Parts: sequence; structure tokens; C-alpha cells
Amino acid sequence: METALITSLQALKALPEADKALIIGAFRPMNFKEGEFLFEGGKICREMYFIRKGVLRLVSFDEKGNDITYFFLKENQFCTNLDSFLNERPAANGIQAACDAEVMAITRAQLFELYAQLPYLKSIIESLQQQQLLQKIELQNAYHHKDAAARYQLFTQLQPEVARQVKLQDVASYLGIAPQSLSRLRKQVQ
Repeated sequence: METALITSLQALKALPEADKALIIGAFRPMNFKEGEFLFEGGKICREMYFIRKGVLRLVSFDEKGNDITYFFLKENQFCTNLDSFLNERPAANGIQAACDAEVMAITRAQLFELYAQLPYLKSIIESLQQQQLLQKIELQNAYHHKDAAARYQLFTQLQPEVARQVKLQDVASYLGIAPQSLSRLRKQVQ
């Protein structure tokens, strides 16, 4: 019954076998094809996902319909629109599978019920989310004040597993580079 979800949680605290069973029982496996939305912006996000395989992206659309990728989330990370999930407010961003993905999903109600049964779990999940947020901030800061070529090269160094799995168009959106320019840069780097 040992899964990547349990392994991630146990990185911060050992879990009793009975608690592992409760946690696994509260999550349900889901599969998404590349391009499918797990959650569409404009609605209230009522689920949290743990990524077992693949890459998800937080995305929104500008007034012209162009997509903007804010972050990529990869295997063994939690993903939700946190403000919407916690405060039950409509979210501006959606969550989309950047490639075929397997996740474990839990609803807000189920998660809060799990917290009531296992109070220590809340601090574990919040700590993991805080670590992820800090990693996202560090990544975003690393790209600041760099030209397009440097941003792409840094992206391939800092997030190689993401670079291998997602479409070039999504990478271009994330790095703020026109897809055609990124295609040329990619050829120069290789």
C-alpha cells in the first residue's frame, strides 16, 4: 500500500499503518490526457491533487484567448488553486494536464474530515505546500532580468523533467517567449 503520496508525507513524519490506510482511502486515482483540465478557472476549486505521474500547469487566458502558464507542477507534488480551495472563492487560474497525468484527488470536504481524524496531517500538508511555494518563488526569481536564451537554458537546467514532458508552446508561455523564438533558441542550445 506504500505509494508516492505516503512517501511524500512521511518525509516529514512517520505515519502509523492505520493512518496510511485512512489517507489512501480518502484519495481517489484519476487520469488526465494532455490538454484536459482538472479544474477550470472562474469556478471554485473543490479538489486537491497529488501528482503521481506527469506534469500539471496553472494556466489562465488573456483577453485575446492566449494562454499564460504560471507554474508547472510535477510528480510527487500537491496541486490546487490554494486560495480558491481554502476560501471557497472563484479562481482566476485553471489546472491543466501539460502531458498525460495520473493524480490522486481529494475533495475539500474529505480533506477537512481527514484533518479532523488525523490533526497532525494538516501541518504536514501545509509544510509541503509551503516548500512548494518557496520553490516556485525561487524559480520565478531565477528567471528575472534574464534574456530569452538565458531563461530557456536555465529552465532546462532547473526543470529538466518538465522540459522533457511538456509542449514547447507551454514552455514558451511559461517563460514569456514567443513560440517561434523559443523554437529557434532551442535549436541553438541543442
